[in-house]
Amino acid sequence: MRTAVIVFPGSNCDRDLATAFEAVTGRAPAMVWHRETSLPDGIDIIGVPGGFSYGDYLRSGAMAAQSPIMRAVVDAANAGRTVLGICNGFQVLTEAGLLPGALMRNAGIRFVGRDVALTVANSQTAFTSHYDADEAVTFPVAHHDGNYFADAGTLDRLEGEGRVVFRYAEPVNGSARGIAGIVNDAGNVLGMMPHPERMIEPAHGGTDGRRLFEGLMAFA
Repeated sequence: MRTAVIVFPGSNCDRDLATAFEAVTGRAPAMVWHRETSLPDGIDIIGVPGGFSYGDYLRSGAMAAQSPIMRAVVDAANAGRTVLGICNGFQVLTEAGLLPGALMRNAGIRFVGRDVALTVANSQTAFTSHYDADEAVTFPVAHHDGNYFADAGTLDRLEGEGRVVFRYAEPVNGSARGIAGIVNDAGNVLGMMPHPERMIEPAHGGTDGRRLFEGLMAFA
């Protein structure tokens, strides 16, 4: 099993994500710099990490989405390879057109950084197969632009197709319908604002995030 983590200027969760991948697979991921134009051969899972790519200038994720490596990520996703975007990674995936909607400023225009309660809205995806339906989990969040927005028709389609994967179980950032994470229509791309990679061992205060990576590895 080979994994890769994309690294942009301003990424600050790339090491966290790399540690999570290595903890589950036993193998360090390839760290792929944003200026590369291709992914290493044989990559099964691509991680787009959190942070503040390009300083969040323009819009969060907008500049990163235009990086050379993102063309290869989009091609890999369209070819069926698995892509996980967390926090800023979720923003990048929406800006790159791999996921619908947009991440706007939090309600209240305040940065939110704390553990939050979530509900597993769909346990039948590659990313959530090790969770139970409607299971309550806790992941940290750390974002200023995590307020998920899409038009009513898109939200209805996401709900109807089971593409809402995680939902906030408490007020966090004003996201439409409490959406914390969604998948694409093929189910191989997940974007989520909370950080499962920061909840994979007891020293983190809990291990709810580890099962996402274990389920992903089992699927892949």
